[in-house]
Amino acid sequence: MQKKLRVGVLGATGMVGQRFIQILHNHPWFDVKVIAASPNSKGKTYEEAMAGRWLLDEPIPENVKSMVLDDVNDVKGIAGSVDFVFSAVNMTKDEIKAIEEDYARAETPVVSNNSAHRWTPDVPMIIPEINPEHAEVIASQRKRLGTSRGFIAVKPNCSIQSYAPAFAAWREYEPYEAIVTTYQAISGAGKNFSTWPEMVGNVIPYIGGEEEKSEKEPLRIFGHIENGQIVPATSPVISAQCVRIPVLYGHTAAAFVKFRKAPPSKEVLVEKLNAFAGIPQQAKLPTAPEQFIKYLEEDNRPQVALDVNFGGGMGVTIGRLRPDNIYDWKFIGLSHNTLRGAAGGAVECAELLAHMKYIEAK
Repeated sequence: MQKKLRVGVLGATGMVGQRFIQILHNHPWFDVKVIAASPNSKGKTYEEAMAGRWLLDEPIPENVKSMVLDDVNDVKGIAGSVDFVFSAVNMTKDEIKAIEEDYARAETPVVSNNSAHRWTPDVPMIIPEINPEHAEVIASQRKRLGTSRGFIAVKPNCSIQSYAPAFAAWREYEPYEAIVTTYQAISGAGKNFSTWPEMVGNVIPYIGGEEEKSEKEPLRIFGHIENGQIVPATSPVISAQCVRIPVLYGHTAAAFVKFRKAPPSKEVLVEKLNAFAGIPQQAKLPTAPEQFIKYLEEDNRPQVALDVNFGGGMGVTIGRLRPDNIYDWKFIGLSHNTLRGAAGGAVECAELLAHMKYIEAK
């Protein structure tokens, strides 16, 4: 890319917004020109607004500290200053739907980390390695919105990233039923141990809304476009439980799966995992891991402490693949929830859309 695209970060003060700021620092394709948050933060420098609120281990990038926050509701002003925006706003679902459509109608593409538009039929929900072809539905969305360049694209929930890629790698064997339990880090709730001390040494067997997302969102990822809309797949049918555990980063999944077509062997399944790749790897997109999925042979892997940062936190690690007495196979998966699962996944999605010419300079 010869000239960097100008980008705005909406909701820059929350944990996902902070990840956007960190990932976009010195990004080769994207240049942060606008940071925005609630009206309460308008006019403050980012450093002032983040006093006592910065949750990441890495410090605030120097070039962002002195940037002045805009009001996220100033759609016209922000849209006039950027080529596209990332959305991590903290509002009600209806408010998020409305403001993201406002930016799209202002001819400013929106790549969103939020869940509000994940089930809008003509909004693509993309894991770049798995379903880049879903970007084709943008033409129908633009027609509905009355735009020539504005649109909304979303990334899926962080909880599916540790097992859905394995199902994608094995699709030729037609996985049709799965049981999944996810063990999810506290940063998925936008917190760390200092802001959520009750999680130290604790396990909470409930995360609001996560089980429905974990069961349904992979089906939309595996779906197809029909009459200008994404039609979800009907399999694999997934039953999920989601548990909050005292880990800062990393969502682990224990998955059991049945196939309609019997895989030849464990060795073939492992080979499919290690070889699985897509446009991000072929095009060498800036945040894409060189290897998307890596199988670990050790019985005690993947582990959060050892493996969560595989591929710069953008890769997925799988282990303990073995036959099951009730299902066909079972395995453990691990992904980084705020990188691959949140801001990083959205940045890679934007890179894909820029590579495919859906996002271009104004």
